[in-house]
Amino acid sequence: MKAITFSDWLQQSLRFVLKAPLVWGGYCVFIAVILVIGHISFALGVFCAVTSLLVGVGVAKYIDMADEVGFYWAVKKSLPLSILAATVIVVFWFVFMALANILNGEAYKIGQFFFNWELTPENLNLQTTRELAGWLYSYANIALVFVILMLSTFANWFSFPLMLFKGYSWSKAKTAGNEKLAKHKVAVYKMLGFIVLEAVLCSSVTPLLSPVLFMLTSTMMFVSYKSLFESA
Repeated sequence: MKAITFSDWLQQSLRFVLKAPLVWGGYCVFIAVILVIGHISFALGVFCAVTSLLVGVGVAKYIDMADEVGFYWAVKKSLPLSILAATVIVVFWFVFMALANILNGEAYKIGQFFFNWELTPENLNLQTTRELAGWLYSYANIALVFVILMLSTFANWFSFPLMLFKGYSWSKAKTAGNEKLAKHKVAVYKMLGFIVLEAVLCSSVTPLLSPVLFMLTSTMMFVSYKSLFESA
């Protein structure tokens, strides 16, 4: 049997774009719009970023099984667990941020985590579209890397789809995921490295592709999960 590689997962993920371009592209547009909320409330922005990332796994499932399940089913199935995971990550982020501000003598900034209106003419009237996109989505790319860090620390890459599609508990999903991770460590680490590298690039060089990176990450999470846990 041919060993699974990161290239296989990336190629399979890109095929999803061709399989359902309107759904895949439409969800990218939705992400692009919803991420703007992070410049009104950072907490809500991180929440929406993580939720949209994880709901994207359900959307990828819909694209893969469009003849068997509906789009509404995919969103309805993935939304509750996505909201729970996003809430946990926001709480962790708030704790880290609050401690950092207190230690730096800037406790007054804690409130800005929940509300900080930044959609001012000065910020919106940036010189180029790339500069505006970089400003709008830089926090979201940081959130994406933070999600990967949290998954690597407290769960694993496969935990969310295992809990979502197989109904595993957190501990069972972590155990099952770690077993597969041990066998396919190189492919998974290459994929995570690719996502982190692209997040860095999207923060400076190609910010307009940030929503695309979110959906691509969701798709790769589903594709890698399917190849290891649902393949015949």
